Order: sequence, then structure tokens, then C-alpha cells
Amino acid sequence: MGQSDQASEILRLSAADNVVIALADLAAGATPDGLDVPLTGSVMRGHKIASRAIAAGENVYRYGQIIGQAKADIAPGEHVHVQNLGMGAHQQDYGHASEARPLPLINEERTFQGYHREDGRVGTRNYVGILTTVNCSGSVARFIAEAVEKSGLLDAYPNVDGVVPIVHGTGCGMSGSNEGYDALFRTLSGYGQHPNFGGILLIGLGCEVMQLNDLVGGRPIRPDGELRYMTIQNEGGTRRTIERGLAELEGILEIANCATRAPAPISEITVGMQCGGSDGYSGITANPALGHASDLLVRHGGTTILSETSEIYGAEHLLTRRAESVEIGEKLVERIHWWEDYCARNGGEMDNNPSPGNKRGGLTTILEKSLGATAKGGSAPLSGVYLFGEKVDRKGFVFMDSPGFDPCSVTGQVASGSNIIVFTTGRGSVSGYKPTPCIKLATNSEMYGRMSEDMDLNCGDIVTDGVSIAEKGEELLELIIRVASGEETKSEALGFGGAEFVPWQIGAVM
Repeated sequence: MGQSDQASEILRLSAADNVVIALADLAAGATPDGLDVPLTGSVMRGHKIASRAIAAGENVYRYGQIIGQAKADIAPGEHVHVQNLGMGAHQQDYGHASEARPLPLINEERTFQGYHREDGRVGTRNYVGILTTVNCSGSVARFIAEAVEKSGLLDAYPNVDGVVPIVHGTGCGMSGSNEGYDALFRTLSGYGQHPNFGGILLIGLGCEVMQLNDLVGGRPIRPDGELRYMTIQNEGGTRRTIERGLAELEGILEIANCATRAPAPISEITVGMQCGGSDGYSGITANPALGHASDLLVRHGGTTILSETSEIYGAEHLLTRRAESVEIGEKLVERIHWWEDYCARNGGEMDNNPSPGNKRGGLTTILEKSLGATAKGGSAPLSGVYLFGEKVDRKGFVFMDSPGFDPCSVTGQVASGSNIIVFTTGRGSVSGYKPTPCIKLATNSEMYGRMSEDMDLNCGDIVTDGVSIAEKGEELLELIIRVASGEETKSEALGFGGAEFVPWQIGAVM
């Protein structure tokens, strides 16, 4: 974590750094222990302070890594942020597979109580999904789910966690043969096969680009047969579709209700790792704690998925060096190049991050944000790189390509097979992702105290109380196992998860 002196209220993350991090709001003129000069102005908690003079054009270091270049001369004790720190030119030495060191396996048998599916996968929840091919069938899916809720039908099926309408804003007005179509197809198929669903009702309109027959014809998306499907046009309209949908759901619910929890090795847990509303503490507390938990799960034979390609930009060399092979490292770099082209042709820039909230929390450049975000991946070798929503078929630590927009990125992780989401936040993100439970980690104690009804675990005590990253990572792993076994998360208790299905729309809307 680096060296901190609680009395001085600052933290130095690496001996190579020329900035330190404020651990409290500091007033102008204050001279924290460990800093030889008084502050030239006030500095907020989580923000950076120059520990020595930094000349214009000189690299600024945090975590022992370059986070940008000084835009002007920076005096010792001066606040380092958007007014004097910019991206600057940067090149990475990818060193493919040069630092891939397998972690020792943990032979202790650990289990959770999960739902065993016919395809061999294990769910952490037992929902029934109403999956839509197109925006045009979204309202009917919601009508059916609302009718189920109002009727009390679920009371007869105590082993079913609920009925979830999976609706979205696409499926038509798009090409039927490009990467955008392929991404949506993978996403819908991934949800249709997800082990957290005990059954699926698939509803289309009938005339859309994403044809229902393409999803089910020739390759059933439910190997156990717990799939029923229909189109509104063939059924004769809204009322008839709702009536038949409710009748079909009763049959699906009867099958899903037969599932019960049984012991499964924690190697069947797949964690999608996400961060949102990040702050200057994210890379110091919650993200490395999640990284430690990720390593522990991988050592038990489990799987963890890092994503948000636009938010590892500038830190991807830390992952390519850990790739198990040169080919895996090159696949990640290929996605980086795809993103550079994607931004260029759409008038965007890879360094348009951090967001205003990130900046208020102390993050200045995408390089700085990416270095902190990459800490979620721990130290395990990178065993695979996947497209958005592509089924993850390897154990270990992997990467899935996605935007940094949290609901979209999590949607891809769930489609890829995540049966748990762990989400770190410094500003206080609120969301949930049915059918997959979401564990929220607070990066700082102040936000946790203010939003404890939404946060599952406080990682701010790494700074405030001297809790080690390893201790917090072990605590998190135990929480993951309990949630996988059915313990309710804060976002589940609040009812989140009905509005966060956001497929990635790539390409023209026509």
C-alpha cells in the first residue's frame, strides 16, 4: 500500500513518487508530517500534493508509475490536479508474458450453496427471466412481470427468487451482420444460458432484425429445455401475448421451483469486477482489496473477470506482462487499438476520462484512473481475453472487453457468465444487476457512513484504522461466499436490478 503516517495525514504510495495523497481535508499553510514545506493552498482528501519541485513537462509519478506530465512548474506543497497536470505523450513496454507467475493453489476445500444446472454450471440465484429480442417487446415483458407480481403467483414457488423482465432499447434499426449485431446476439444468448436463471420466457415482436428464430433455431439457448418463446405478432397482439405468457410462466416456474441449493466448490464462482464513481482512494483501498480477493478465488480454482477497456488505458502493460502467453497479451493490445480507432472514428478521445465526479474525488488523468482500476485484477496471470458478452470458458483471471459505462460493462460480464458482481465505488454508485447479485465496496469511510444503506463493505478502514489489504481481501472473499450461498446484498434488498440491463450498441442506428 505504501507508507502512511496517520499523524501527518498524508500517504506516499511508492518511493519513486513525486506526489503524496491527502488522507484528510488539509488547510493552506498546514505542514503535515512527512512534507517539508507548508501547503500552498487547501487540498481535499484523496487529492495529490507535490512532495518536491516538479518542472513543466516532467513526468508525475503515483504508484511508482507515470500518471501524466506537469503542464507548468509545480512547487513543493502545491495541489496537483487538472490545473497543472495533463496526459502528455506516453508509450508502454508491453513485455508480453514476461511476468506471468502462477499463484499457488489452495487445497482447502471451500464450498457454497448453489443451484446446479444441467450444463454443469452453478447459479447463485434462481430467477425466471423474461428475455426480449427487441425494444418493441419490452413493454409486454414488463406487463407480464407486473401481472405475476400483482397476482401473487410466486407465493406458490418459494424456491424461485423472482421474475425478471430483461428489456433493452435495441434489436432493430441495426445491421444484421456486423459486430454490433454479434455483440447483442452474444449478450442475449448469454443471459438465456445464465446459471442464475432457472427458466426463460423469450418474447419477440416478430419483424425485428434480431429474429427470435436466430436465437433459438439450431442452437437452443437452454440445454435443460426450460425455455419457452413466442412473438407478439403471431400471438395476435398484446392481450393474447400476456395471457399466453402468464400460462407459459406457470410451467416454467414449476420447473424452476424444483431447484434447491446444494454444496458446490467455490471454483464455480465467477466474479465480475467493476468500479464506478471512483475517487483518489479507489486505487489505495477497495480496488487492491478486491484484487487480493480475486487472487484468493483464483487460487481456489475460481474465475474473476476484469473489464472496462477504456479504463485500463495506459495501464494495459501491467496486464500484458502477466499474460500467460504472448498471444493473450497481443489480444488485449488488439482491443486497445480497436478502441483507439473506435474513438477516432466517432470523434471521441481515449483520455476523455476521468468524469467530473472522479475529478472531485482526486483523480486527474485516465492514466491515474486506469492504474487504480487495474488493481482490481490482483497479481494472478492473465489467462484469457474475451469479447463483450463472450462466454468465459477458462478458469482464472481473465479480461472481457467493454466500455467504462458501468451498467453496460456489467451487462457484458453477466452475459459472459459472472454469477457475482463486486463493485467498488468512492463517490457512491447505486445499482443492481438481476439476475446476478452485486456487492458494493466503499473506498472511504466518510462515504460509507453517509451511504451505508447502499454499501455492503467499508474498505476505508484500510486508511482510517490500519486494516491491511490482505485482511480486507480475506473478509471480502468470505462475503462473496455468503452472498453466493444466498445472503442478500444491499442492492437486492433495495430492489435494484430491473433497469440496468444495457447491451453495448456498436454501429449505426438505422
